[in-house]
Formats: sequence, C-alpha cells, structure tokens
Amino acid sequence: MEHSTNTMVTKRPDLAQLRDTAILAGLQDHVLERISAVSELLVMEAGSRLHNQGDRTIHFCILVSGQVSLFRTAPDGSVTVVEVLHPSGHVGLQTVLTQLPALTGAEIVATSRVILIDGQELRTLLAAEPSLASAMLRAEAMDLRALVLQVCDLKLRTTAQRLGHYLLELAPDQTGQTATLRLPFDKRLLAARLGCRQENLSRAFATLRELGVETRGARVTLHDIPRLRDYSVVFDAQETV
Repeated sequence: MEHSTNTMVTKRPDLAQLRDTAILAGLQDHVLERISAVSELLVMEAGSRLHNQGDRTIHFCILVSGQVSLFRTAPDGSVTVVEVLHPSGHVGLQTVLTQLPALTGAEIVATSRVILIDGQELRTLLAAEPSLASAMLRAEAMDLRALVLQVCDLKLRTTAQRLGHYLLELAPDQTGQTATLRLPFDKRLLAARLGCRQENLSRAFATLRELGVETRGARVTLHDIPRLRDYSVVFDAQETV
C-alpha cells in the first residue's frame, strides 16, 4: 500500500481493534483474522490524503480516532467540504463495492488512526464470508439513511436550527438544563458540515445567542437546552438512530 509522506505505518490491526469498530463488531474471529491479513493500522498526520476524487482503486477506510474530511472539487476549481467524519466512521465503501470513481476526495483533518482494508481483497472476502457481506450491506443502508436525514435537515431546518441541533448532539448530557462543549473543528469546516457559508454560520450563531448559546472561540455553553431543543425542531430519537 502507498501512502503520503505524512503517514507512519504501524502494524496490522489485531482482532480486538477490528471488533472495536462499529461496522465489524459482530463478526466472528475467523472473519476478523482474514480482514486483519489484508489491512493496515496507520497513524496519519493532518493533510494526508486517503484518496482523490475520481479514483477507482482505493482502500476501505475505518476511522479509529481523529477526523477525516470528504471534499468535492467543482469544474471551476472551487472546493467544498461535503462531510467531516468522526470515529468510527468509514469512507470508500461505495467505491470499493461498485468500482466506480470516488465521488469525493478524503483528507485527514487532524492526526488520526485509521484501518485501511485493501479494496480488491475486501471484495474477495465478501464473496466468501456471508456475515461480512451482511455487515457491509447494513453499513451501506445506514449510510443511505444518514444521507436521507441530511437532505431532510437541509430541506426542513434553517441554518440556525441545523446549528442548534448540531450543538445539542455535541452536548455531553442533552437531558440537563445547561452544557458546555467544544467545537471539534474550525468554523470553516463547521459551515461546510452544516451546508452553509461562513457568513451564514456567523448569523446563525448570532441568532442562537438569543436562545442562550454563548461562544468563546471553540468553547460553547448552552444555557437553556430545553429552549434550544424546541427551536431546533429535534426529531424523535427513534427517527435518527
């Protein structure tokens, strides 16, 4: 496997490390052993590229720690961040399964540990291990579900409501009256994550100040969680699982 110069190859993931990932958690040892044999556990620095938009031969990547941004470049050269992944998110499954060009590039945002599974070897394993095929099918179904919820979010909520909902998701305890949290990345990436421009994000924060949202750099305090929940039109928990 080839990686950028900002990458340090460590070792093959062991069974416990594979089982700790959401997508592989339910697989038996013999399946995990086969996956380990075609995988690498790496530490990658910010700026390292996992793959480029349009690539066909890529690895299936599971994020163990850190952050990965998915971005797309328009014909005029402008770049937009489509999503920012957190552990234990994954990227590349659609391209590995379909062997069609990757719709987005993927880049490390902060120092991260990733499990990279060889795409061709993964396709071979899927044909031989039904339980692995079922796990990948469920992962694709959950990805589609998340995409539909994201589209609904864009259609049904204002930018300020989307921001309020996102801040509530970051709160360590959503059942209390108040909470303090830190934004996991800079506001440029946050704006992209919410599907808006940075100036719209600034206006959204200004709107939420009236609802008890206080910001000091990356530190955010929610002074009235129930009021913020009502404003943000939070879906029923069963709808967003």
